[in-house]
Amino acid sequence: MKVSKSGFHEHLGRKKPNAQIEREALEGFAVEAFERHKGRYGCRRIDREPRKSAIAASGKRVLRIMRKLGLAGKGAARERRIQKKVEPGDPRLNLAERAFSVGERNRLRAGGIAYIPASEGRLCLAAVIDAFSRKVVGWSMSERITEKVAIDAMEQAVGREGPPDDGSLVFHDDQGAQYTSRSFQRCLDSHGIVQSVSRPGTPLDNAVAESFFKTLKRELVKERSYGTRDEAKQDIFKYIELYYNRVRMHSTLGYMSPVEYERQYA
Repeated sequence: MKVSKSGFHEHLGRKKPNAQIEREALEGFAVEAFERHKGRYGCRRIDREPRKSAIAASGKRVLRIMRKLGLAGKGAARERRIQKKVEPGDPRLNLAERAFSVGERNRLRAGGIAYIPASEGRLCLAAVIDAFSRKVVGWSMSERITEKVAIDAMEQAVGREGPPDDGSLVFHDDQGAQYTSRSFQRCLDSHGIVQSVSRPGTPLDNAVAESFFKTLKRELVKERSYGTRDEAKQDIFKYIELYYNRVRMHSTLGYMSPVEYERQYA
């Protein structure tokens, strides 16, 4: 192809159309946000990133750009769960009744325990989450799954946040042996915390804790291969304290982080 020297320089001097400049800027923004969150964000959360920087972009446009660039977040696989029937007269008390939307902090917390694999042996992680902001307010890790790991997580939550003086704080759990132990019951009683329990075989009764652990495993643990428990502990600490609580957007919170949500509404 023959191009004159003057024509070549004229081509170089042409300005890009505004639409092209805007598209390239948005593509760069999407790639930067995707890499900054280590591939954990999908279209819905990437869509919120430009808005925070006052960049106008529709969700469909962001989705098209991500598909074009081959950016796919670590999506959650949805599972169908069959609710186990509770017979009439069952003595177990579910105070939460899946009503996890509360209007203030320190009214309802949820907790549970999960296993984190490592070559050295599995690590047990207990967490306590405030239903208001979805912030992990207490956590503990241990080689063994005993009532102590559950108590330590609760004590950390109490030390950080403190229960209200009127005894109105409810803690919801899945009725695991650690939470039904006498030691854990004494821990709750000493702080004036009322216990609520899920029905057996009904994970949705403890959806707040279930959601946290699924997110942790999907966004962090699944892509790791820990050699030692200490490696897993350091990684989980950074994920909870530096990312999940302070940075990660939560759809339940209007795509704000727990800390951001508390600053605005608590």
